Amino acid sequence: MDSVVVVGAQWGDEGKGKIVDLLAGEADMVVRFNGGHNAGHTLVIGGATYKLALIPSGVVRGCRSLIGGGAVVDPQHFRRELAGLADLGVAVGPDLLKVADNAALILSPHRELDRARETVSTGGARIGTTQRGIGPAYEDKVGRRAIRIADLRDLNRLGERISGLCAHHDPLRAACGLAPIDPDALMAELREAAEVLLPFAVNATHALAQDAPARVLYEGAQGSLLDPDFGTYPYVTSSTTLAGFASVGADHGRGGVHRVLGVVKAYATRVGEGPLPTELHDAVGTHLGERGQEFGVNTGRKRRCGWLDAVALRYAARLNGMTGMALTKIDVLDGLDCLEVCVGYELDGGTIDYLPTGICAQTRMKPVYRTFEGWRGSTADIQSMERFPQQARTYMDFIAEFTQIPLDLVSTGPDRASTIIINDPWAPAN
Repeated sequence: MDSVVVVGAQWGDEGKGKIVDLLAGEADMVVRFNGGHNAGHTLVIGGATYKLALIPSGVVRGCRSLIGGGAVVDPQHFRRELAGLADLGVAVGPDLLKVADNAALILSPHRELDRARETVSTGGARIGTTQRGIGPAYEDKVGRRAIRIADLRDLNRLGERISGLCAHHDPLRAACGLAPIDPDALMAELREAAEVLLPFAVNATHALAQDAPARVLYEGAQGSLLDPDFGTYPYVTSSTTLAGFASVGADHGRGGVHRVLGVVKAYATRVGEGPLPTELHDAVGTHLGERGQEFGVNTGRKRRCGWLDAVALRYAARLNGMTGMALTKIDVLDGLDCLEVCVGYELDGGTIDYLPTGICAQTRMKPVYRTFEGWRGSTADIQSMERFPQQARTYMDFIAEFTQIPLDLVSTGPDRASTIIINDPWAPAN
């Protein structure tokens, strides 16, 4: 049983959707194991653009797909995403897509509380969430208050659960200037959710045992540096983003994860608040944002841009046990006179070569750079490593050497075809 885990190795938005789509061509099943619809994955195939947030990217390939119990599911968004795919000619039914019935629901009280918190928060208290209810939904899951998809099969038994949600949420809502939850309206929302989700719902552990797919591709959301345990806390997401969570979030303890492919953007970006040590506020930062079209797939928010942070990348590689790297958007660097790569940090009068844990240290540290010569000409859509300018090869070789992670794939444009495969991610790791 072969499996590959695809994770983001930075702060998200690395281009995971394209890589998953590419690898799904040889997978028996694609499994989304964490996060919610705050994760925008864009696929460009033959000139057509598909924007996904919750549904695994494999469905565009016609690959059987599963949303695992480690994710949280917004029924309204799920319906909209299915309709959007249908408009593009991709019909997704229960034969193609399954949803784990132990996944927790994102409901209107979660969305409302998320928006209200971000509105009333100021300064360092603002996290910069997508305001889609993901955080509050995970809070209810951990607090044992969540309503899960399986609960929708017994709607008449949910009165006490709804009362428990109201008892917890109403004081929080009052502090944010929101009216109390309407229990009748919430029950109506749950009835609609049952109509949408139950045709797709399965006991994922049992279903995977019965199906026994030979090749499973695990699709992670967000980025490693947004992990709530190991990221730039508290400016992190609400679910575990690391490769080690793949089999847990997918509802089975499958062994044999033989490759972990980390997706790495050739520079750094971040959405929302929190440390970005190499952030640029100059013409180069503008160049990266404009050439890279650095706007959120779901929210349209402008991403902060900076030079590649190789120290943080090496940290992410160690956290995930990365066996290979997929480098994306190298073509965005075309035309720059020189490139900088962060190889250490100045902190409190000294120099360190690792990412410190505390947010106070992370906000005080300054990047130590190594300079590389830029290149002229376009690298967009090239199909072989030999066609890269030597300066680009030197840049990529340094990233692999510094992190001690081999370069498996290089993306030279948004289209599926604009990808150079150096090492087959499905081949066993050395």
